[in-house]
Amino acid sequence: MADKIKLSLAILVVAASLFVYYTQGEISVLYRVLGVFAGVIIGFLIAAKTEKGANSIAFVRASVIEMKKVVWPSKKETTQTTLTVGVMVVIVGIILWTFDQIIGWAVRLLTGQG
Repeated sequence: MADKIKLSLAILVVAASLFVYYTQGEISVLYRVLGVFAGVIIGFLIAAKTEKGANSIAFVRASVIEMKKVVWPSKKETTQTTLTVGVMVVIVGIILWTFDQIIGWAVRLLTGQG
């Protein structure tokens, strides 16, 4: 029950900051943006104290660790792969165009149009 209250409070804080941003046009845009930023940060901090918030933060941390383990291809490997894919697309395109022409010719021949 306490988690639901905390999440509701977090949503209320963010909603209130957005409400102030859109309704208080006489206040400088910079201050309104800073207010929304502060509201989002405070809402995040409140939500982080819940079980779902803690699980979400742990998930993001684990995701960052996994991203650091990824071995990215070098520029040379990327260029070679891109060129290979491009050449294969052209070759398959030519093959499909040839089949289309042959099938079109056969259909015209069978229907007496060619």
